[in-house]
Amino acid sequence: MAVSVRLGRCRNAKGAGMSVQGLDHVNIRTSDLDRCRAFYCGLLGLEEGWRPSFDSPGAWFYAGGKAVVHVSLAGERATGGSAVDHVAFAMEGFEAVCRRLAGEGVAYRSLSVPGTPVRQVFVTDPDGVVIELNFRNPS
Repeated sequence: MAVSVRLGRCRNAKGAGMSVQGLDHVNIRTSDLDRCRAFYCGLLGLEEGWRPSFDSPGAWFYAGGKAVVHVSLAGERATGGSAVDHVAFAMEGFEAVCRRLAGEGVAYRSLSVPGTPVRQVFVTDPDGVVIELNFRNPS
């Protein structure tokens, strides 16, 4: 059965110099890293690989050479009952995105990933979901 998808219902920000390139990863919060390793590696067949030296413990699981599931050890911060901490998109147009967010009055924070050229921007969607925007070539 074919499914028809109608695109173009949203006001598009591409003309503003920003562009989503695709889904980058999802971040799952866990209280048991070993249990997550057993599930994502042992059951699903992902491979654990390199992870930047963040201040908090966690693991990155790879498929096809790309880290698609990031796992972080759950701390004191509540996530509204969900284990999904955030959704990340691969982006282009770092400066344009920051200008647009500031111009729209949207609160955001920007970070650099340790040991990489990646810049990140974090915003919260209207339903409280944290959205991470990753810029691999931020200049």
